[in-house]
Amino acid sequence: MAKMRNMVARVSPGRLFRPLFIVFVVFYFSYHLAHGERGLFALVREQQQLAKLHQEIDTTRQARKAKEQQVAHLRDDALDLDLLDEQMRRLLGMMKPGELVVIMGPPPAASTLKK
Repeated sequence: MAKMRNMVARVSPGRLFRPLFIVFVVFYFSYHLAHGERGLFALVREQQQLAKLHQEIDTTRQARKAKEQQVAHLRDDALDLDLLDEQMRRLLGMMKPGELVVIMGPPPAASTLKK
């Protein structure tokens, strides 16, 4: 029992400093490993943003490909007559003999109906 008293008496603040310091250092680095600027949560956030940007690139590429196909149909060497006919009718208001064109404009204003 006397030895235990001597052991308890020997525990000094200097002997507690090293384990507390080690625990603090481990906690500090563990926290920054997860929450730091280059930590695990930042890595996950960056990966999600990268996936979103890849999806946006794919969508843009598909839209560009569709527009390139439309332009290719309007070139002289590969002229799509149906597309040209549709564009001509819409832009110039032309029609074939025997066709009936119905022009739908905005409804007349209420003030013009009373006159």
